[in-house]
Amino acid sequence: MATTTLNIQGMTCGGCVKSVTNALQREAGVEKVEVVLEQAKATIIHDPDQVSAEQLAELVDDIGFEATVG
Repeated sequence: MATTTLNIQGMTCGGCVKSVTNALQREAGVEKVEVVLEQAKATIIHDPDQVSAEQLAELVDDIGFEATVG
């Protein structure tokens, strides 16, 4: 398993956190997701053989936020 941290721009409320969390949790290979609004970050524990850090960032981008790995 790998741990990836995403910096996420555009989250403004608990609803945003829920949207990001739900999108990431639905992805195959994702074991755990923690999204913190105040830090504008998501920490994801995932199987890198099933989903890469870049794919996770793209997933967040696809739902209307701007995510970068790091």
